[in-house]
Amino acid sequence: VYAKTDFSEEDGNRAAELESEFAEMDGWNAESDAAALLSGLGVTESEHYKLLKELNGHQKVRVLLAQALFGNPDILILDEPTNDLDIKTVTWLEDFLLDFKNTVIVVSHDRHFLDTVCTHIADIDFSAISLFTGNYAFWYQSSQLALTQRSSSNKKAEEKKKELQAFIARFSANASKSKQATSRRKLLDKINIDEIKPSTRKYPGIIFTQNRIAGDQILQIEGLSKSSGGNALFSKLDLFVNKGDKIAFVGPDSLAITALFKILMGEENADSGEFKFGQTITKAFLPNENNTYFDTNESLIDWLRKYSEGEKDEVYMRGFLGKMLFSGEESFKKTNVLSGGEKVRCMISRMMLNGANLLILDEPTNHLDLEAIIAFNNALKEFPGTVLFTSHDHKFVNTVANRILEIRPDGYTDKLMTYDEFADWKSGNELTVA
Repeated sequence: VYAKTDFSEEDGNRAAELESEFAEMDGWNAESDAAALLSGLGVTESEHYKLLKELNGHQKVRVLLAQALFGNPDILILDEPTNDLDIKTVTWLEDFLLDFKNTVIVVSHDRHFLDTVCTHIADIDFSAISLFTGNYAFWYQSSQLALTQRSSSNKKAEEKKKELQAFIARFSANASKSKQATSRRKLLDKINIDEIKPSTRKYPGIIFTQNRIAGDQILQIEGLSKSSGGNALFSKLDLFVNKGDKIAFVGPDSLAITALFKILMGEENADSGEFKFGQTITKAFLPNENNTYFDTNESLIDWLRKYSEGEKDEVYMRGFLGKMLFSGEESFKKTNVLSGGEKVRCMISRMMLNGANLLILDEPTNHLDLEAIIAFNNALKEFPGTVLFTSHDHKFVNTVANRILEIRPDGYTDKLMTYDEFADWKSGNELTVA
């Protein structure tokens, strides 16, 4: 409007209206708000004015998430928003949504995220949607309690029903007891036994065992460095892994941790430094990207069989696949038609078959549903061996890890503590420095 050469009084009024609307939409702060969202989601200032095609896949996801959060929408619908985010960024997102005044509808497999953000849980099961007030933990406890109570009530009703049926059968022909038998029959007709439909939720049976118990020498890393595209991923990393350590690797760049794990597995070379595993160590690796493992037309049984160093019997293979919910004819499914979650479950079957004493896991919860994550979580807590892993799932990390290693381009921090303890320690240090 202002660019018009014949700017009129009417144009002036229209410009004033537009400026008023722009101000009501908080337009004057739009650029700074957008920058704050991008920075909060881990997109550095140097990347704010880059073209989207110049960013890597992880950063593109963060930009798209910032786009959804921008502008204070009335309803915010988020489908797995924590995917591709590190724990620090997930925490920022939790804080943002806690302060968000409007409606949020979210699907997530991150239990800590759901506990922090949600005030209600919509449970889709038994072919119906049930709404619960409270966070995820409250819903889980309530639903388990309700199911237990229904089962207990049904058991008592079944016992009472059998007792009445036995009385009726015994005394219905007895003239002196016929009235009592008739009374019992009326009681029997009033007993309702609720049909408890099978839940659509199924928990895989994940158990990691060691074919050989490790000795005291697990892994020693000395001066390990790696860069990519001229940028340091990690520098001069020194690490002595103790028997029974469950180390969570965290940091601002997930690519650095992936590179480290690939180096340890012999899939990439370090720029400098060295590492050595103990002689008794057997390794099992769950990579972040697993498509190359499934680029075949084999059945699941044949696929798993080729990774078995011992028993190769079909029944034996089907047992491992069955634990991961590939039952019946599903064990003959072709590997090249599997979903992301099915591929991860196959990789877990392979790991269980391996019987390793050292597990290396790169974002193991990706593509898994909550039931599989809970089963995986519990299996790692019970595993007596050593685990090196990274995950953006807060609860998974906090309940499995007994040691935290933060990797940064300029160094690293190694602490014997849980993730929550590490976060508190780091927050305290940052406040002291500030």
